[in-house]
Amino acid sequence: MAIIVSYQPDLARLVDLLKAVSSQTGSVVVVDNGSTEDVAGSLAAQFGPDVDVVSLRTNLGIAAAHNVGIRWARGRGARYVLLMDQDSVPEPNMVQALKMAHENLVAAGNKVAAVGPRSKDRQTGYLSPHVRFAGFRFAPVTCEPGQSVVLTDVLISSGSFISIDVLDAVGEMDERLFIDQVDIEWVLRARAKGYQAWGHCEAAMSHSLGEQRRRVWLGRWREIPLHKPFRYYYMFRNSVLLQRRDYPCRDWRRVDTIRLLQMLVFVTMFHPQRFRALRSMLRGLWDGVVARE
Repeated sequence: MAIIVSYQPDLARLVDLLKAVSSQTGSVVVVDNGSTEDVAGSLAAQFGPDVDVVSLRTNLGIAAAHNVGIRWARGRGARYVLLMDQDSVPEPNMVQALKMAHENLVAAGNKVAAVGPRSKDRQTGYLSPHVRFAGFRFAPVTCEPGQSVVLTDVLISSGSFISIDVLDAVGEMDERLFIDQVDIEWVLRARAKGYQAWGHCEAAMSHSLGEQRRRVWLGRWREIPLHKPFRYYYMFRNSVLLQRRDYPCRDWRRVDTIRLLQMLVFVTMFHPQRFRALRSMLRGLWDGVVARE
């Protein structure tokens, strides 16, 4: 079952996503996170009973919405779930490729947390590699010719193909984090229980990263995703909260600390609302230190 979380969606883009997903999965549920418009009514007019919609009264966050969908899927006998954001669209045969890879990995004796596709930036067409922790950075993992999957240390929630059995063993998403680092936290928790995340070399989806992009020169040209100021509160608070827990690995702690420092510099230099973003970062940092959830 595909679980799509929506919040104030672009309905035309959401319809495109549903068409792409419904042709590749057994069933679809949309969990709408308190949108002001009637998402359920709009989708019922377009798809009728073919798409289930669960409408939450208020925005409970991405983790809670995923959990609502996971429980919906579990209650209807689904063996696997595919988590999708409203800003992602799978390419043809993506789900079948993820499912086949998952089954092959399990058959080979691997404890699989999740399998995820590569992300293609909707604006630039750039196909991102899978990455692993390496020293003080995220290092791309090369897919060799004929290789279908690679080990990865990071999977974004959108596109993640997960078995219900693993969700039962690892647990659901951490609703206290609300939005950012939810996917990272779950993978770190799964790793601590002996499971590994895998990235598919060929399966892909289009995906939007950040509300806007800024191209800057810092030794080389870089595309920096920029978010709304309030998002930086959760990025910093949730990173600090995870740093306080005992199961994240040392490699993640080191890389994430560098990531936060880089984000602080880049956002302060290039964000059009830099002072609001900076205030959000500092408030999130403080709330993380005092463990305010």
